[in-house]
Amino acid sequence: MSSLVQHLQAPTSIPKTLISIFSFSFSPPFLSTISISRRTLPCSALRTTHDRHEPSHKLNHLEFSDTDNEDENEELDVNALEQEAKDAVEAYSTSLSRILTIDDEKNDIKQTAKRHKRGKTGANNVRIPDNLLPRVAIVGRPNVGKSALFNRLVGGNRAIVVDEPGVTRDRLYGRSYWGDREFMVVDTGGVLTLSKSQANVMEDLAITTTVGMDGIPLATREAAVARMPSMIERQAVAAVEESSVIVFVVDGQAGPSAADEEIADWLRRNYSDKCVILAVNKCESPRKGILQASEFWSLGFEPIPISAISGTGTGDLLDLVCLGLQKVEEPNNIDEEEDYVPAISIVGRPNVGKSSILNALVGEDRTIVSPVSGTTRDAIDTEFTGPDGQKFQLIDTAGIRKRAAVASAGSTTEALSVNRAFRAIRRSDVVALVIEAMACITEQDYKIAERIEQEGKGCVIVVNKWDTIPNKNQQTATYYEQDVREKLRILDWAPIVYSTAIAGHSVDKIIDAASEVEKERSRRLGTSILNQVVLEAVAFKPPPRTRAGKRGRVYYCTQAAIRPPTFVFFVNDAKLFPETYRRYMERQLRTDAGFSGTPIRLLWRSRRRVGKDEGKAQESK
Repeated sequence: MSSLVQHLQAPTSIPKTLISIFSFSFSPPFLSTISISRRTLPCSALRTTHDRHEPSHKLNHLEFSDTDNEDENEELDVNALEQEAKDAVEAYSTSLSRILTIDDEKNDIKQTAKRHKRGKTGANNVRIPDNLLPRVAIVGRPNVGKSALFNRLVGGNRAIVVDEPGVTRDRLYGRSYWGDREFMVVDTGGVLTLSKSQANVMEDLAITTTVGMDGIPLATREAAVARMPSMIERQAVAAVEESSVIVFVVDGQAGPSAADEEIADWLRRNYSDKCVILAVNKCESPRKGILQASEFWSLGFEPIPISAISGTGTGDLLDLVCLGLQKVEEPNNIDEEEDYVPAISIVGRPNVGKSSILNALVGEDRTIVSPVSGTTRDAIDTEFTGPDGQKFQLIDTAGIRKRAAVASAGSTTEALSVNRAFRAIRRSDVVALVIEAMACITEQDYKIAERIEQEGKGCVIVVNKWDTIPNKNQQTATYYEQDVREKLRILDWAPIVYSTAIAGHSVDKIIDAASEVEKERSRRLGTSILNQVVLEAVAFKPPPRTRAGKRGRVYYCTQAAIRPPTFVFFVNDAKLFPETYRRYMERQLRTDAGFSGTPIRLLWRSRRRVGKDEGKAQESK
């Protein structure tokens, strides 16, 4: 918090200009009237004009002027203003959400809420932390419907479902409920056989060595493609290792395949101590489903016919899953576990090192890192505990390319991946915007930054691959920051962190910066201190007069919301406050009260005399 706010908190440290301002004739002083029993204050409390013979910063009195002298003795009901401010924030948030539309988000929210409501019926409402819940892994070869089953179990459209193989690559976690049991479901990528050629692997995984890989040598591209199957399989093995129940999914319409037999043998040899359930998917007809499932007895497991799309047979599947799960006891320190956990999403253009940052933070290969463009597709959630014990939800996202580039590529998967990235921004508290040190800041970086500001999210700008900058000296970071500030002016309030994720250098500073940003984003400024700051700002620079001689007047200001901090100004006419003056007020709030790393919203409410229009107000921003 800035020195001014610290001064304002101490009665003996009020600046002389404010002492002279508060020595106006009414008593008690303006700010003390906020706490009196009637909760009212004079309408003219913040009206100021400056002496023409003295500069504005030497203002030493308040006076009434212009055409509104008739209402100088009016009083404003502070409780009513506070409620009106909350209504204004809610209306603004609603209108903003309609503008920032994301495809399928409304349906996803409805389905998830419906699923959770149905699942919690008769269950304990205490939320058990994710790391304490038993896990259920979904495995199988590519394109058998694993992600569709995952979405069916957790509710909503968490995983990308497209009728093409190799869409899912990383582990994707989600909560599921069945009766009084709660567990974590893990979606995995398709397990491939090692006997396939590289050409077949590329076809099965839908890998391209051209799109988005400019500047990468051909040998590097081919080596990355060759490593991709083993990386996906390692993710699937990690999911199986940590799970107590394994759902082995096969395609009922295609029948048994050699890949199914190899996976079944692998499960029998290595995981005979775990509960393995064979789910024969795509059995849309219950009558035909029994016949389709009977073909899979040769795999050595009892087949269960299901349809992930329609939900047929999933109830029987969940009954078997719950039989293989151990009962989880509630933790004793459940109050501590239920503390607010901020979410940090990692976003940026493709191949800037987002997944490397996540892996460096959690200390394991949580996501696949590859020079292949578009490796990450789903939004990957990971729980993380900082050195100080603070918990975070980290969200790795797919690279966001220009809309025109995505459309010209004609990839439905990439379009859905970008959609998931935008949704990750919306459900996060702080966004780590990753840019590559050697790459120039592009128009797409600005577009992403603009989206972050519009969503009202805190932000940390991460300059990754800092080791690639040649001949660095003490001034390099200063010059680089000046360039970033100039090109990303919309995020001029965001802190900048320089890191090299692949080597683990300075990645911990990202969490430190994000933690400070979240504290600022959640901070609430006292009404008395806020109005003192506003009063001094208005005294130092009064609103400009119009050609007709009218001038804007601030009656009252309150912070109506946090995350992001939102301030509502009640004024005589919002049109009398031009955009330049509103920016000036925002700068003064930041200078005097802090709020580093978070956008702040200023809403301006026009307020007429009560006797004239019954106190109705209109909103302007």
